[in-house]
Amino acid sequence: MKGIILAGGNGRRLNPLTDVTNKHLLPVYDKPMIFYPLETLISGGIRDILIVTGKEYAGGFLKLLGSGREFGCSFHYEVQEDAYGIAHALGLAEDFVGDENCAVILGDNIYEDTFKDDFDAFSGGAHIFLKEMDDAYRFGVATVEGDHIKGIVEKPKDITKGLAVTGLYFYGPTVFDVVRNLKPSGRGELEITDVNNHYIQHGTMTYSMLNCDWTDAGTFESLYRANSLARNLIKSGRTTPFELLVSDRKQRQVMPLADVEEAPLPQTSSNLL
Repeated sequence: MKGIILAGGNGRRLNPLTDVTNKHLLPVYDKPMIFYPLETLISGGIRDILIVTGKEYAGGFLKLLGSGREFGCSFHYEVQEDAYGIAHALGLAEDFVGDENCAVILGDNIYEDTFKDDFDAFSGGAHIFLKEMDDAYRFGVATVEGDHIKGIVEKPKDITKGLAVTGLYFYGPTVFDVVRNLKPSGRGELEITDVNNHYIQHGTMTYSMLNCDWTDAGTFESLYRANSLARNLIKSGRTTPFELLVSDRKQRQVMPLADVEEAPLPQTSSNLL
């Protein structure tokens, strides 16, 4: 399985902080925001990761993360020229994913738990993670009947509490056929909710209820929650892949993630250079 982090967008809800940098490079407690979705993928055993970001601050990601060799990974980069939506950004990963399954995570999402068993169990179609939220209206909201999802509504105006679709998605390689056939929404974007509803309509969407803490960091209120969650994770004593990296630098021992010395140079789109 390959990993994709979607870290584009303009972060308008975090202005003026995002007037000077990409939202996903902002600090969340003791690390840049982008480190948390990276930890989610790496702790699940994914080593081949594509980062999709906007053109204005793309160099900041390359400077911060490089080839991925220090993390025992191979990082690749793709530029989304304009903010045409999450599904549009996902579509840019088609060549990278090829005929493999992929785990897609939004770059401002922080999860308390790891998902290795879920990564290993996924065999195709699509899979999403739902959580009961008091502010579900900020996300896609799912309607569930037994083991089946009946549908998802993007940011409904008439709902407050509900089952929010969190920012981690699993897809088989046919997802790119779905993206190619999408039509722009009323706001002119290709919506990830439309991708997920396609799988629901064809009976190939499954879901899990998220039983851990989770937050995005796209508003000042949720950024505050993200800092609190990140602090609690550190205080709980959980060892992250990045703490293993620090230990590795000190001890000069290779992390049990990949052959660090053999990791390739970063792969970038021509637009990044």
